Amino acid sequence: MSASRPTVHWIYAHPQENSFNARLFRDGVEALSADHDVEVTDLYRQRFDPVLAAPDLGDPRGREGNVADLMGEAYASGRLPADVAEEQRKLRAADLVVLQFPLWWYGPPAILKGWVDRVLTNGFAFGPSDPETGLPLRYGEGPLAGRRALVIVTAGEDDRSIGERGVSGDLDSLMFPLTHGTLWYTGIEPLDLHVVHDADGLAPADIDLESARLVERLAGIRDESPSSPYRRLRDGDYRGTRALRADLLPGRTDLGIHRVTAD
Repeated sequence: MSASRPTVHWIYAHPQENSFNARLFRDGVEALSADHDVEVTDLYRQRFDPVLAAPDLGDPRGREGNVADLMGEAYASGRLPADVAEEQRKLRAADLVVLQFPLWWYGPPAILKGWVDRVLTNGFAFGPSDPETGLPLRYGEGPLAGRRALVIVTAGEDDRSIGERGVSGDLDSLMFPLTHGTLWYTGIEPLDLHVVHDADGLAPADIDLESARLVERLAGIRDESPSSPYRRLRDGDYRGTRALRADLLPGRTDLGIHRVTAD
């Protein structure tokens, strides 16, 4: 990772060049570039293939065996496809990872999920265990630890519909598979979500305001920490089990129990 100017890997997933997301993408990258080295992955423009296939397993014809193990072997032997290796290079160099996408069917676009499937391979993003405790280096540790991530989500619904009691589900919970099950799992610390509500119907003046709000946040991103960080696996809150200890927040089963300040 960079020892002088921080390095950012901005992963962008929207197919339209003149969309509201495209405006946020251009303005955000420009703002960060003033004092960061920014590398971009524009998934649709690059025509990134989201389908994990035989070449990802280390052989053009495919091989028999456990998919994660085969991808780990392909990574270790330098036999991953060139597009995957390039994405891993960008991610390896990054201090900050930005993932930007519209909320489609209450999750990221399929092309971004495919990026996760193909790029976060065994050996690169997960795999080793702590030799002292025997615990897997996951959930706050691992090969990608030391990086932070900002997830930028544009949603067509208002903050009541995807709020804590919203009919569509709480957005933090909807993003849990990405923020906790993907980023935090590999050691990347997710910052608080950056959400734009009612994104489908913004007037030009509101688009300008939302762009300015993102740029303002990015101006202080170097010093930002999550307001309610996730619990680390190794800190004892899951001691002896993979479930939260029974004495912590008894009776609660919501996903918020996995945040440090929840108790």
